[in-house]
Amino acid sequence: MFIQTEATPNPATLKFLPGKEVLREGTADFRDAEGARAASPLAGRLFDVPGVTGVFFGYDFITVTKDGPDWQHLKPAILGAIMEHFMSGQPIMAGTERAEHTDEAGEFFDKADAEIVVTIKELLDTRVRPAVAQDGGDITFRGYENGTVFLNMKGACAGCPSSTATLKHGIQNLLKHFVPEVQQVEQVA
Repeated sequence: MFIQTEATPNPATLKFLPGKEVLREGTADFRDAEGARAASPLAGRLFDVPGVTGVFFGYDFITVTKDGPDWQHLKPAILGAIMEHFMSGQPIMAGTERAEHTDEAGEFFDKADAEIVVTIKELLDTRVRPAVAQDGGDITFRGYENGTVFLNMKGACAGCPSSTATLKHGIQNLLKHFVPEVQQVEQVA
């Protein structure tokens, strides 16, 4: 098994490409070892590597965030954990745990703005999310209120030094161009 790695705009996050499907649908974002172990055998293994502080699964990639030593010391252990997991035949997600879908349960917006929200989501899905996934992350719509779009950044995007620039200059400008009602974009957890 050959696992490729790619740098991300976030120096604390590295993208791993196992050459296999990781999650068929949705994404999964783990920010603590306890939650990771309960939901995913692979995420649990990755959190066993000292210095790992975050794990994110996309369709065909895994991003790992570190706080400790440089990548040259962590990368071999992470590669080993990923390879070991895929060779074991264990599932990525445990039991009936499912990956997060871009579910609409936590979304908020006024029903009168439903048409604006549909346009915003379409722009995010077709123009923003594919580009962000190439960098090892994801951005999901959380809400719209009084001209402000609220987005949640995951994976390599969470905590990335350039995420504010991406959000304010890239995404905000794109949305304002296509949806005149949008005045600003804010990040939420």
